[in-house]
Amino acid sequence: MINKVTKQKVLFLDRDGVLVYEPEDFQVDHINKVTFPKGLLSSLSRINKLLDYKFVMITNQDGLGTASFPEEDFWPVQELILRTLESEGIHFEEIHIDRSFSKENSPYRKPGIARLTKYMNEDYDLDNSFVIGDRISDMKLAKNLGCKGIRIHALEQNKIDNEDLEDTIILDAEGWKAVEDFLMGLHRKVKSFRKTHETCIDGMLNLDGSGKAYNDTGLKFFDHMLDQLAKHSGIDLTIKCIGDLQVDEHHTIEDVSIVLGGMIKDAIAKKVGIGRYGFALPMDDCRSQVLLDFGGRSWIEWDVEFKREKIGDMPTEMFFHFFKSLADNAALNINIIAKGENEHHKIESIFKAFARAMKMAISRDKNDFYIPTTKGML
Repeated sequence: MINKVTKQKVLFLDRDGVLVYEPEDFQVDHINKVTFPKGLLSSLSRINKLLDYKFVMITNQDGLGTASFPEEDFWPVQELILRTLESEGIHFEEIHIDRSFSKENSPYRKPGIARLTKYMNEDYDLDNSFVIGDRISDMKLAKNLGCKGIRIHALEQNKIDNEDLEDTIILDAEGWKAVEDFLMGLHRKVKSFRKTHETCIDGMLNLDGSGKAYNDTGLKFFDHMLDQLAKHSGIDLTIKCIGDLQVDEHHTIEDVSIVLGGMIKDAIAKKVGIGRYGFALPMDDCRSQVLLDFGGRSWIEWDVEFKREKIGDMPTEMFFHFFKSLADNAALNINIIAKGENEHHKIESIFKAFARAMKMAISRDKNDFYIPTTKGML
């Protein structure tokens, strides 16, 4: 089985000019030259605590270890920077230091990516990762990696329009607060691919979408329900599934639910600022109540009965199974009650109520980013 959901996002951080101010001689070779930019520690600490990025430092240190830049001038500065950041809970997954000079054109020197090939595989989400730097070379690194660039404290000589980087540079920031605000406000997007002997599924989810749906599971009524989920929750959802419908509908419905639940869990990440809870609604003769909690534990209560074997081309016995698999894979509590006479209305009202409950629960207050629990994490 192949099961791949979008994985780890990364912030690739330049050092001089980004984590510390760069002096006039462009060499931070004494602790007296170490000055941290305004807002760095508070903003980077919140980004670290509230968002789902790993930090990687990548810095060019021309001639480190030569007479022009002795090792003993570099390491006290480096250790001071790291100790200060660690005091705020900020740690680096890796630190890459290139010692070559620009004239050497080393593939290991920014904007070369030879040091970073580890991140160019399916374990990392470069589409939603960023290089944060102050130089054009940092932005070229972003382009070479296939991610986006954020320029901060950009040097005047580097504020040059570069057509090759127009699609790469996503933000020019005067300070760290602007970087924090930008990252906090980003859409929560994920992609997924899952392949077994029974199904092959491509999925895309944007929790901050506009209700767009492009679903094709081979089961028209199931597509209709997934479209309702997207429309009434405000998410963008794409599910393309090729399943063994010649056997029956079970594998397709279950595996789509597994993929959808996994994408919701990944997209909501640390659950910063979300409503967490959510909704009941009527639909003609039916009354449906869906209560949910993104509390990190899986549970489902189901009080619904159907009189028909199928609605459209979807077996009614699979409705419970869909929501059970969703709860398990999204780490979600769901409590569903529905009463009514029209079976089509009954299940459609459940999907709509679930969508509205989800809309409430995933909504974020961007002015009050906190994790809605006394535990400190969900």
